[in-house]
Amino acid sequence: METFIGQARLPKFATPKRYDIKLKPDLSACTFAGTLVVELDVVLETKFLVLNATELVIGNSSVVFKVSNSDKEICPKEIVLVEDDEILILGFDEFLPLGRGALAISFEGTLNDKMRGFYRSTYEYNGEKRNMAVTQFEAADARRCFPCWDEPAFKATFKITLEVPSQLVALSNMPVLQEKLDGQLKTVTFQESPVMSTYLVAVVIGLLDYVEAFTPEGTSVRVYCQVGKANLGKFALDVAVRTLDLYKVYFSLPYSLPKLDMVAIPDFALGAMENYGLVTYRETALLYDDQNSAAVNKQRIAIVVAHELAHQWFGNLVTMEWWTHLWLNEGFATWVSYLAADHIFPDWKVWTQFLNQTAEGLRLDGLAESHPIEVEVNHAREIDEIFDAISYRKGASVIRMLQNYLGPESFQRSLASYIKKYASSNAKTEDLWAVLEEESGEPVKMIMSSWTKQKGYPVVYVKMKEAKLEFEQSHFLSSGHDGDGQWIVPITVCFGSYSTRKSFLLQKKIDNLGMVDLISSSGKASLQEKGSQGSRQQDNPDFEWVKLNIDQTGFYRVQYDDELAARLRYAVEAGCLSATDRFGILDDSFALCMAGKQTLSSLLFLMNAYREESDYTVLSCLIEVTDRVAKLVADALPELSNDVIRFFINLLQISAEKFREESRASESHLEAMLRGELLIALVEFGYDVAQTEALRRFKAFLDDRNTALLPPDTRKGAYVAVMRTVNRSDRSGYESLLRIYRETDLSTEKVRVLSSLAYSPDPEIVLEVLNFFLTSEVRSQDIFHGLYGISAEGREIAWKWLKDNWDHISKTWSGLLLARFVGAIVSPFSSDEKADEAEEFFSCRMNPAMVRTLKQSIERVRIKAKWVQSIRNEKDIAEVVKELAYRKY
Repeated sequence: METFIGQARLPKFATPKRYDIKLKPDLSACTFAGTLVVELDVVLETKFLVLNATELVIGNSSVVFKVSNSDKEICPKEIVLVEDDEILILGFDEFLPLGRGALAISFEGTLNDKMRGFYRSTYEYNGEKRNMAVTQFEAADARRCFPCWDEPAFKATFKITLEVPSQLVALSNMPVLQEKLDGQLKTVTFQESPVMSTYLVAVVIGLLDYVEAFTPEGTSVRVYCQVGKANLGKFALDVAVRTLDLYKVYFSLPYSLPKLDMVAIPDFALGAMENYGLVTYRETALLYDDQNSAAVNKQRIAIVVAHELAHQWFGNLVTMEWWTHLWLNEGFATWVSYLAADHIFPDWKVWTQFLNQTAEGLRLDGLAESHPIEVEVNHAREIDEIFDAISYRKGASVIRMLQNYLGPESFQRSLASYIKKYASSNAKTEDLWAVLEEESGEPVKMIMSSWTKQKGYPVVYVKMKEAKLEFEQSHFLSSGHDGDGQWIVPITVCFGSYSTRKSFLLQKKIDNLGMVDLISSSGKASLQEKGSQGSRQQDNPDFEWVKLNIDQTGFYRVQYDDELAARLRYAVEAGCLSATDRFGILDDSFALCMAGKQTLSSLLFLMNAYREESDYTVLSCLIEVTDRVAKLVADALPELSNDVIRFFINLLQISAEKFREESRASESHLEAMLRGELLIALVEFGYDVAQTEALRRFKAFLDDRNTALLPPDTRKGAYVAVMRTVNRSDRSGYESLLRIYRETDLSTEKVRVLSSLAYSPDPEIVLEVLNFFLTSEVRSQDIFHGLYGISAEGREIAWKWLKDNWDHISKTWSGLLLARFVGAIVSPFSSDEKADEAEEFFSCRMNPAMVRTLKQSIERVRIKAKWVQSIRNEKDIAEVVKELAYRKY
């Protein structure tokens, strides 16, 4: 029996074929009872069955193995639940007969408050607090609800039966087959599912309303939510119907289940979960209020819905073989969600906004403590940590890079073939490469293995040398060190005009391209997703600029020699480049500066070229860079802080002036999002005009809650302005925001308030806010919105608070949620001393779910510490800052 303990995977003595599960939750006592009959195919001679179970009570007389086509029953002599490994070992006196059999188990469990497994969520109905029962099984938590073979490759069919209070709605993956009423209880039996993995099984039980629509094929689509909020589901419902219709065409295969339900859950750990036919969401990711939801909320709902519905094909129908291939699910769903959003909302320019996904992937993958896209998973405890920007954002970005290389038509055709070939089964990364290679005729496996099997990415150095462009790739690390990776890099380059371009694979460390070859190239149009290039201004013939990685389709950074960098800076200022390329130049320059590959002065001069920028995504990037640089300068050279902020205010003012007037009904989606981001940035920088106007509007809004006085897009900026005035002698603004928080029942509004509260410059107020986060007034899922908004002045008190409350925090939160505390509070520091403190504190408090996040956070702190020192040592930085801060235009 000891043989099975500590193993990464379950032994394959037997494979499940069909589960018959009956659950009876008690929503008052927060417990449940269940019975399970799982039909097995015993394929190897064994006296043991080993499956997954944890936090369940299984009695010695509650397990029996029944031999098919026989009256014979075999009871196990040993039943051992190994909680550390989350496995149930059944030992029998005799060998189990080969072939079909059935394992019957009775069990009991607790509806926990951890937002995983079978758990309880709370809501109010007619002023009374009630419980609902919800499942969240990904990645490995079905075992907390019923004993099972809880690995993706063990696919089976599922028949679910629920015994629940008669007034409640009961949902599962499939439509209701039969409902029997028995007094105050009813028994609901659902149709048997097609084959699927255990992590996709789902149940929701509660008092719910819904809105409904139908696809052109007649498939029912519903959005369920708390009673009284059904109208808030109409936007997501429309997106879902249109997205299903689009995916039917794109994947050459219709949605495979008879219905699709989407449910807003009041307590939900992550953003959403793609359970087959019963998708669950946080309320903020599904419900849209015309009067109180901002444009950014609307966009998030559209993309999250499109992401989860993509999983119905990529993940649910075709499932990864093991968690090493998680990126096959998440990378593709992320990429396809932008394809859908662009199709439905072309004016949102989401392919330009997609660069934010790429940038997040690049930032995480620039750490030595990153991991490959395909990461070895040796135990279930390790799975949570790979639900990160590598699996999602880097995964999606390398898919975009591959699609650009192969062309959209070939890529789409290949995906359809892949889904058809592996439908209802499991696949590995190599299976996808094989189909893409066969369909396209390109060496896909050779190219892509360098991107999925090693961590990191290259920086491509380019310089002009004797009428040639010379390219050299090196493994980029944000620390400034060079890694040892090497990639096959799809290079795209243009010279002075987008009509003059060339593409090739950089397979060596160093290669070159003759300028004659480039200028005389055929000008073949690069293959892009629809709408990714956006509108272009007329190319300016006065500048012979060279731009690599056209439209940022490649997952790599570029560093130019001084002459080429200067030409690009002029091209940015003259409006010669696309928004995607302007974004890439700025993002690369910031990363190179942080890594010590270029000076802060050169970054600031480049930023100055963006002073008349108008594109939302580029301005959003500029705002983020100003914020990060301002904080680092404040740590490095506090005496320069005011001048740096003056420069940044001047830089953003031209764009901000466009938004001084009232929000208009005709204001575009992107303008509305930009208005909000600009206000927050200028308020944080202490810009008097923005602060005064924000406070004036807040006061008027507080008096009568007229949304015209404070539109949702600028509301967070006003809340931040309020908290920047709050200190221990004047708490009125804080109390006003708490009043708004307590009076609203809209999740988006509560989150908006929470994310603003810790912006106070007074550490004592920040501490009070942090303690408020731990009260019952704040849902466990929502505390992180507040932690990511802690002011620079509140960093030290937040670190002390984390240490003082660690025992409580580590018992209350687990997995990814626990890791977020570490990332939010440790990462903002910028000294080696603080990194040492964190290492020492957590050395005896390590939790497997936070190991990688802690290492990454400490690495980020050390990188910033090195950058702070480099800023202090930079010659003439004070003169450069003053020149830019006081320059007249």
